[in-house]
Amino acid sequence: MKARIKWVEDVSFLGETGSGHAVLMDGPPEGGGRNLGPRPMEMVLLGTGGCTTYDVIHILKKGRQDVRDCVVEIQAERAETDPKIFTKIHFHFVVTGKGLKPDAVKRAIDLSAEKYCSASIMLGKTADITHDFELVEA
Repeated sequence: MKARIKWVEDVSFLGETGSGHAVLMDGPPEGGGRNLGPRPMEMVLLGTGGCTTYDVIHILKKGRQDVRDCVVEIQAERAETDPKIFTKIHFHFVVTGKGLKPDAVKRAIDLSAEKYCSASIMLGKTADITHDFELVEA
């Protein structure tokens, strides 16, 4: 896997992925930015959320669960001093489907958290990570 980051101006950076996608990251005005894109640490949370959601959907579909939608709301706290690492992260999954089994959803989330999601397992080395979920009948 490869990535490339190019400084644009001030505290604005263009991130380019090895798969050919680009995203602009920027800082807030009080930090010298123009608020043109997400902060780099927000990108870390987005990537982690995408990683775990991918796993959960894949595991549920493989288990023949009729999943129709999955939204993950993430709340995170960071240390107050540098390096401002994540210290707490909470993932709240809202899983929609027909006849979803709560045990199957819990198992999918646990497997992602404990075995498959590289990003959350990595962040778990410094942050207390918790999960919960709710089911919505389609």
